[in-house]
Amino acid sequence: MTYESYQKITGVIRDIVPGASCCNQVVSLMTENGTVNFNVSMNTKIIDNVRLRRGMRVAAYYDVNLPIPTIYPPQYQAQLLTVLRQNQEVMLNYFDESLLSADGALQLNIGPNTRIFTINGQQFTCNPGNSQLLVYYTVTTRSIPPQTTPQRIIVLCSN
Repeated sequence: MTYESYQKITGVIRDIVPGASCCNQVVSLMTENGTVNFNVSMNTKIIDNVRLRRGMRVAAYYDVNLPIPTIYPPQYQAQLLTVLRQNQEVMLNYFDESLLSADGALQLNIGPNTRIFTINGQQFTCNPGNSQLLVYYTVTTRSIPPQTTPQRIIVLCSN
């Protein structure tokens, strides 16, 4: 699966209501720019299979290539959703063999406390370079590119 066309929106869950079917929900996020709604279906990957609740800070990713209704507030189909802790950031990107993101926006330095897993929660024991990674971190350096020692990395293995 390719993730290059995924766009992230971060916010706090304001409301969760039933969707068009019993297997869907509409999650309303309060973001810096106002309310954004996400359809969460059985096809949405929710990291760690967390039960979503009001007040949670989350990052939701949607595919910019999918059709989007022109309504207000905006409504997207969530492809991937992850819960964030206080002051935690997340980046979904391709990282090369030296662990530099494809857009050059982040350089990873793996530390002894960095936990690396696959999307289904299994320990990943190989080098995570040359892969799509979901990277959780709190602080970065002010260098160019910014560097961080991630808390957690989820490797989105391709088939």
